[in-house]
Amino acid sequence: MKKFIVEFLKRGAIFAGLGPLILAIVYFFLHLNGVVEMVPVTKMIAEIISSLILAFIAAGISAVYHVEKLQLGIAGLIQGSVLFADYIFFYLAMGWMPFRWDVIALFTAIFVVIFALIWLIVYLSIRNKIKKMNEKLG
Repeated sequence: MKKFIVEFLKRGAIFAGLGPLILAIVYFFLHLNGVVEMVPVTKMIAEIISSLILAFIAAGISAVYHVEKLQLGIAGLIQGSVLFADYIFFYLAMGWMPFRWDVIALFTAIFVVIFALIWLIVYLSIRNKIKKMNEKLG
């Protein structure tokens, strides 16, 4: 468990800056399209900190694949569950998504489909690389 926590913290720290960077890009495009002219300082601070924590958790949880000796499917379920809880909490808490059951259901469906699709693409890519390496070894 200690190894997992260390790896979680390391991965989270490396990628935590991506959250605020993505937030800045979103606000840049909102500004270009005339949607947002000004953001109150307190709101911006809360959003920067929230996006930093969100990115920290999202990156950190990937340690479950490298540290824990779990079956791949179980590790994927843990990662997907943590990501979903992370996103839904911050999206609702920060007002980035309205607290309506139809919106939450739509978000959940989109999240599950995209997560499963990305997970499948990565899995198949890794499986193909392993197959090619095994063929070369032979």
